[in-house]
Amino acid sequence: MTDSALPAVIQAMLKPDFYPHAVTEPIELIQTHISYVFLTGDYVYKLKKPVNYGFLDFSTLEKRQHFAQEEVRLNQRGAGKLYLGVESITQVGDRFQIGGEGVVVEPAVKMQQFPQTALLSEMFDKGELTDELIITLAKELATFHAKSESNDYIRTFGTVEAIRQAYDENYTQSVGYIDRAQTQAQWDETKAYSDRFFVEKAAVFESRVSADKIRECHGDIHLRNIAYWQGEMLLFDCIEFNEPFRFVDTMYDLAFVCMDLDARDRSDYANLLINTYLEQTGDYEGVQVLPLYLSRQAYVRAKVTSFLLDDPTIPADVKESAAKTAADYYRLAYDYTAAKNGRLIVMAGLSGSGKSTTAKAIARAQNAIHLRSDAVRKHLANIPIEQTGTADIYSPEMTQRTYDRLLNLGLLLASQGHTVILDGKYDRLALRTPVLATGIPVTIVHCDAPMEVLTARVAARTGDIADADVSILQQQHFEAFSDAEKGFVKFIDTTGVVEVSSI
Repeated sequence: MTDSALPAVIQAMLKPDFYPHAVTEPIELIQTHISYVFLTGDYVYKLKKPVNYGFLDFSTLEKRQHFAQEEVRLNQRGAGKLYLGVESITQVGDRFQIGGEGVVVEPAVKMQQFPQTALLSEMFDKGELTDELIITLAKELATFHAKSESNDYIRTFGTVEAIRQAYDENYTQSVGYIDRAQTQAQWDETKAYSDRFFVEKAAVFESRVSADKIRECHGDIHLRNIAYWQGEMLLFDCIEFNEPFRFVDTMYDLAFVCMDLDARDRSDYANLLINTYLEQTGDYEGVQVLPLYLSRQAYVRAKVTSFLLDDPTIPADVKESAAKTAADYYRLAYDYTAAKNGRLIVMAGLSGSGKSTTAKAIARAQNAIHLRSDAVRKHLANIPIEQTGTADIYSPEMTQRTYDRLLNLGLLLASQGHTVILDGKYDRLALRTPVLATGIPVTIVHCDAPMEVLTARVAARTGDIADADVSILQQQHFEAFSDAEKGFVKFIDTTGVVEVSSI
């Protein structure tokens, strides 16, 4: 798109002398389907396009002013250091300026500019996104959700009727892209999946409302809207223009980031994000709605990318690229709807035997949900998982509650097609027998190493949620597997290389 095809105010903002501060030339303009974004060096200015997509209406100046203020207010939650306020772009004659006494023609959200290299999307492209950053992101998202608002009004958006409305709109708004970016079969089957989900799992949606999991979330959280800058994980550019997109299940936000990682062929990162988030929050029941939201987020990315195909201001080469990107997202949305067979993987072994390390590797290799007894026990005790537990939470009664919770969660999620890892000592026959009686396919992974290795590992632990020390290890005893169990067991010596792909 040439400068001459841009609105006059946008052309003016591309000129260095428009700004009352020094700029880095040339000023970079980034366009999305709803925004013009100017990178000037120290500051970013963001203008909303005068568009109305139904789910978003910036068609009047008054609406753009309102939503600019909302954007700043809402993004204070996850990225307050970036959002500096709203500036008025005014016009006197044929001259545009920031502020002044002229007629206000556009509001501009002013932000602190940070290096594009701080974006997680950029870090990913350069191979700089690490396990440690994914874990940091999961913890930040858990904290963000814990602090997010919920009330009676917000919870009304968690009903099947309210949630389904957005899905129906997505399908209606994407019909025009059948045979342009998706196939008729993909459209039909993706829609059929969500239709069935809403009917068959109505009680699950009710339970999410009762559990207070419908909150004022981010709504558009993917790698391009997350930055790791100056030692902080910043969640910016949240949804300000549509309450149903922001008043959502916390799993909706988690699914958006995971979908983005899946789309980049890093499902192992998505799995690490999910399991770290679940361990932090204890919201394991939320996994029940995760497949629906994963499909929805991919479909939305496909839909909004498709909108570029009908934008007359977008260059032909950009449209060609957008068509391919949209097609990839439509395919991913469809792939998420595929039926899967659930199974249980039981980790067994004494403290220090490498159970959790092996379980994490299995989870990433097989996209499994990792339920760790150390975390579940502390959630039941209502203490932070990083806090060392007192003797009370290791009583026989609490231990039984912990393993009952592991089994119930495993049954719940495996029955819905998930591979679930039950990660505890499972050192007693009485704890293992109920798992084998479920009728769900089970593999028992027995991790072992010489006692001197176990002792050294436990003594060297730092930064782990497990509380067992060497004195506790010395009191532990593993009951031998019964003849009935032996056919389910894979024995692993964790002093060597552990191959998890065949488990």
